Amino acid sequence: MYVGTLSFDLLLGDVRSLKEKRSVVRPIVAELHRKFAVSAAEVGDQDLYRRAQIALAMVSGDAGHLREVLDRCERLVAARPEVELLSVRRRFHGGDDE
Repeated sequence: MYVGTLSFDLLLGDVRSLKEKRSVVRPIVAELHRKFAVSAAEVGDQDLYRRAQIALAMVSGDAGHLREVLDRCERLVAARPEVELLSVRRRFHGGDDE
């Protein structure tokens, strides 16, 4: 069994309120979940309207498939024009980890 996680630190574009922030972040989280069957959520900076932290996790029996899906998730978020991807943190736990 392999577990992979990604954490994104995002700078939001023309957002002036927490309500506008939700209208940007929610569709990203929903698309990640829908397209890639990963667990995704906003996990930090909830009180800052121009910053967002989104994290996702996935479990797979195939390490190659897991890496491919995480790469596709990262490309999807990086390609969104309404956000600037400041950093990505990737963690990968394999069957040999204790």
